[in-house]
Formats: sequence, C-alpha cells, structure tokens
Amino acid sequence: MRPVASHCLVFFSSGWFPMGAITVGSVTAAPTTHLSKRIAQVISDSTKKWEAACDAAGGGQQCNAIAVNAFGTLLAAAGPCDQQDNADIMMDLSKKLNSPDMIKFAQLFDQQPRNTPNSVSVQYCQKAPRNQELDGLFQCQFQGADPVNFTGGVKAGQPGTIPFGQKAILNPAGSCPAHTSGPIADGTQLVDQVTSSGASSSPSSNKGSGKGKAAAPAPAPAKSSNSNSSPAPPAVGSSSPPASGAKGFAVQNGKDAQALNVKFQSLTADSSCTDGENACVGGNFAQCVGGKFVTTACSASTTCVALPLVNKPGTSITCDTQADADARIATALGN
Repeated sequence: MRPVASHCLVFFSSGWFPMGAITVGSVTAAPTTHLSKRIAQVISDSTKKWEAACDAAGGGQQCNAIAVNAFGTLLAAAGPCDQQDNADIMMDLSKKLNSPDMIKFAQLFDQQPRNTPNSVSVQYCQKAPRNQELDGLFQCQFQGADPVNFTGGVKAGQPGTIPFGQKAILNPAGSCPAHTSGPIADGTQLVDQVTSSGASSSPSSNKGSGKGKAAAPAPAPAKSSNSNSSPAPPAVGSSSPPASGAKGFAVQNGKDAQALNVKFQSLTADSSCTDGENACVGGNFAQCVGGKFVTTACSASTTCVALPLVNKPGTSITCDTQADADARIATALGN
C-alpha cells in the first residue's frame, strides 16, 4: 500500500497508475477489471473541534494527547474497535469536564469514516462502548467504498459487516446515526457536515438504533486553559530514563525530541519500519503498515514534529506549527 498523492491513483492487478493515464476505451475492452483506490482523509481534522472544546473547558495537557491518539485510529491499520475505544477515552474527559460540546464532538468522532486502502467498506466494532453516550453509534462509510465488500475479505451480511446491536444490513448502506441519508463524500469530515450527533437520548434502551438525539449535560462552569496546544502521546521508542528531578527529565525530553526530528529528516515513504511505528515523513504524520510508512498530511500551517512531554519522561509525535515546536523544545532545554 502506498500513500495517497495529490492526484487519485487506480489499482489494477498489475500495479498503480495515474487516473489520467487511463482511457475510456481501455475500460470497455475489459469490463470485469476490478478497480480500487485508497480512500484517505486529513485524519487530524477529525478531532480538531473536540480538542478546541477541550482546551476551552480547561482540559490542558490532556486534550492534544487524547486527540492525536484518537485520530490515529482512522488509519487503515487500526483494529475494528480502536476508534470506539478512543472515543470512550474522549468521552471520559468530556464528562469529567462537563462539556456538552466535547460530548457531541466525541460522538461524531466515533462515527467518522476510516481510511480504506482498496475501496472496500470498513468492518464495524462488535462490542459495546464503555460510555452509554456512545451506545448505538458506529462509523459512516465513504461514498467510494464498496457497500458489498468489507475489509478482511468478507461480504455484507457476514460477521463484522452489521453494526453491533443490529440484526440487519444497514439501509442505506454506509450511513450512520448522525448521517442517516447514506455515506459521506470521500475524504471529508462528518463533524463539518452535521449539527446533531444522532445519538439516542436513552442509549441503554436504544442500543444500535441510531435514532434520537443526545441529552445535553448541564452547562460547564467557566474555566480557562493555560495552553491552546498540548503535548501529544508518547512516540514509539522515544522515552528515556528520567534524570534526577523534574528539570532533569525535561532537559532529556528536549534532547530526545531534537534527535527524533533530525532522524525524521532522513526518512522517506520507502524507509524500512516496524508495523505500528509512528514517525514524521516529509512533514506528514506517518504510521508503519506492512513494513512501509503510510503518510497523512497535517492541517494547513502545521507540520509533523516530535515534541518533549512536560509531565513525564518521553516525547510525542504530532502536527504542530514549527514556531510552537521550537518554543517547546527550547523551554524543555531551559533556553
């Protein structure tokens, strides 16, 4: 599997070719040829509104860490329940901070379509969430995804192709509780297209129905945050043994972040890697899948960087502005 470029690629059994190289006549000559393309998105956009609401509610350093861990589950290599598990983590903090906006955006994240490497639908999680606010929710599919064929080589109607708590194939296929009319446009964000989460007002009695609206919790008390951007989750193999005292591990974290950023400059999409490894490749967030890096672009004005953690030994890999990243590293180093 290769990362998506700025133009669409089509996969034939013999390899990848640019769309512009395919003529109409070539299709009529072999009508049974199977075409598939990778459907991807800017995954960091999926948690942007939740993180902003979290910052506003006083979540501080937790907000960015949880958001980055969550959007990584939209990549093709994630397990079928990883997205829901991280939505549960988002919901835990949302309820702790008593933020209606955070609760709604966590519910919408749980329904965001996942990347698909070959235009098939993505299987649904087959277990109940921990938080009742997520009961009955499941991801939409992208419009370009085949509604009959699912990841893992299974067909619609087989285990994993029907949302948890339901007994029949979705109608319309590719829909979700927040977007009941069907799948959403390839590469787009559900949170930008709907105003209601589609969650049930009585989740425990309507699991899997996808109907009704979520009951809004009491308004959150006014809080302020000391930071609009917080450290992201630990990167693979980036932690170091703590030196004596907080100042000691802070300095080491800064040095480790600097070393990782230097290392990332030499990485390419063809660099060898270990499955599940996260890195930065060409300024993009990257995850190792099948021994190769699959990249996802950061949002406009940001780039992928390693940052020092501030509350424990280690580093994180996330999308941030270069200026903020430089400032965080300088602070860790005591400059």
